[in-house]
Amino acid sequence: MSLARLSGEGVEELLDAATECTLVFSGPDGWPHGVIVSFVRADGRFWLTAVSDRQHTRGIAADPRVTLVVSSAGTGLDGRRMVAIKARAQVHPRPSDQGGGAPTHRRAPRTERPEHMIRLLDTPKRVVIEVRPTAVSVSHDSRTIAGDGRGSAGASAP
Repeated sequence: MSLARLSGEGVEELLDAATECTLVFSGPDGWPHGVIVSFVRADGRFWLTAVSDRQHTRGIAADPRVTLVVSSAGTGLDGRRMVAIKARAQVHPRPSDQGGGAPTHRRAPRTERPEHMIRLLDTPKRVVIEVRPTAVSVSHDSRTIAGDGRGSAGASAP
């Protein structure tokens, strides 16, 4: 299935279009856990926001190894695309406590009401999670598979 992987350009196109991902982290019981979060990408990093006492924030503080899974669901991109990115994460104090230096504070995720997101970022217990990618572990591009990977007899791969 190596033909069904996203190219480097395909990964960038997906990451430019997407605004949400699944953050996979180590839970207190040793099992992988996941939550869906919004993200902003800047300077080669992903920036997330959370509340300091959430399980994923505590999990990252205990073990910074995470995986971000981004899919094309909801993006308007054709085909089914996904990428899983291995990364190391770091929890930072809320943006107002660090002078507004994190990109999440300067640029809200693409939403219809960005001012609401900016206000959310300045709430008590709010933290910013910086995620530094280390490698792409898995990717998929259904457009490279006959029938868009769904077995349709009429369609073929490009």
